[in-house]
Parts: sequence; structure tokens; C-alpha cells
Amino acid sequence: MKPTLRATGLLAAALVAGLTGASGMSVAQAAEVKVLPSVNMEATVKAAQIDPRRADETTTPGAKPSVLLVEKALRDRRLLDGQWVDGYFGTTTITAYAKYQKSLGYKGLAASGLPGKATLVKLGAGRFKVTHTIVPGGRVSMGDVVVNTRTRSMLAEAKRLFGRGLGLMQGSYNPGGDPTSAGTHDGGGVVDISVKGMNRTTRTAAVRALRRVGFAAWVRDPSQDDWPWHIHAVAISDTDLSRQAQRQVGDYYLGFNGLSGHGPDDGPKVTIRTWEEYRRR
Repeated sequence: MKPTLRATGLLAAALVAGLTGASGMSVAQAAEVKVLPSVNMEATVKAAQIDPRRADETTTPGAKPSVLLVEKALRDRRLLDGQWVDGYFGTTTITAYAKYQKSLGYKGLAASGLPGKATLVKLGAGRFKVTHTIVPGGRVSMGDVVVNTRTRSMLAEAKRLFGRGLGLMQGSYNPGGDPTSAGTHDGGGVVDISVKGMNRTTRTAAVRALRRVGFAAWVRDPSQDDWPWHIHAVAISDTDLSRQAQRQVGDYYLGFNGLSGHGPDDGPKVTIRTWEEYRRR
């Protein structure tokens, strides 16, 4: 026999009372925790990379509800004017979030305006909970270069798909290490890969493997700048990205090549996914 609505309500009330009694929480506190809205960190970080590069104010699909919660929290801290609470994580919201990061004592790359897990959780205290978190992990060495553990895992999977090694010419966290990189390697998530011994077909296959696991990746050649042939790869949604690298990710989503000339994407077409989305596929 199905329980009546009254019986169901009484049962729910008894469960809440039991839980609150065990934890020391009041019924009002339990109800507040129960209804706290969620900010999807993956969607929010994606919007923070793409929206500032758009030519219009189209919001990133799936991100608007989360971005609105973040913007309202920034507004209530008097860091963002109410007119910009619109679900669009553009340059004004980036600037406001950077001010928030600085107010917590963060500096440099840690105050770039790209939400990290720690600052997002703190911003949401009592307002929203954070789901689908992204953590770049600690710094590790790969030969002569440094990356973070998220990037290392991505490279390992790309290598498996590609079927051969991927030699790193330059890693991450290398501020000023290469003047031609325009600061893209200053933070995490960015590597340059050697194409020595590869022909055009093999280079394309390498870029395809990198893109499949969540990198914005392109073949770079000497005609574009003062650099040798190589593959430039940026780990999408790495929260340690420099601002320059964040812009390259936004350009990748919008169909550009990540260079200052804003040319069309010249790489293989794949379904764009983050590392987290790739692992759930």
C-alpha cells in the first residue's frame, strides 16, 4: 500500500528531527543547508575563459545559473555593480573576481580573475555550494620541465591515444622563460611539444589526440613568429592558467588559432571537451 501524503510528510519531519538532533543543528539550519543552490565550477570556469573573448554578450551554454550566483555574491561584497549581474562572465566580472581574490591576499597569477576552488568555496559560504570542482594539483617535473598533476595526466592519455611519445620543449610555471610565448607559459596548464621526426600527417594526429583529452592545441611554425616548429597546447579550464593562456582557450572555443592576429583555427576538428568531460564520456 502506498503511504499517504500526510504519512510521507510525517516521516520526512521525523528524519529531519533525528538528523538535526544528532548533529546539534536546528531545524531552520538544516532547512537552509538543504535548499542551498549549487554553482557548477566547471561551467563557471569555462564561461570565465570564453565570455571575455566573445564579440557579443552571448552566455556560455549551461553556465548562466552558476555565473549569476557568483555575480550576486560579488555584488553583495560591493565588488560588482548590479547592472553586470547578468550571467555573462565578461571582463567586468573577471575584474571583480580578481579584486575578490586580492581581498583574500592572493597575488599575481592567483588573482587573475579565473575562479579557483578555494576562493569559490569561500565566496559561496552560506550562499551556495560548489559542485564539479576542478583541481590542477601540485607541481611535478617531467624531464627538464615543470607541469601540474592534471596536465601530466592529460599528456599521458594523449600519448596513449597518439601511440607514441610526446617530447616537451617547454613546460608551465615558467615566467619570462621564453619571450616569444607572450606570457602563456607563466602559469600552469601550458606546454610546447617537439615535432621532430613528424611529418604533416603525424603532427595533425598529435594535435588531434591532445584536443580530444582537453587541450586547446595548435601546430606552430616559423612563418608565424620567431620560433621553431612545435605544438602549443593549453589545458582547458586549468585554474592556474595565465591570463594570456585563458584568452587562447576562449579563442579556441570560438574557432580561432590563439595568436594575436586572431586567425581562424587551422587544426583538426574535434568535439571540444575539458579533461573532466573527457573522463566522463
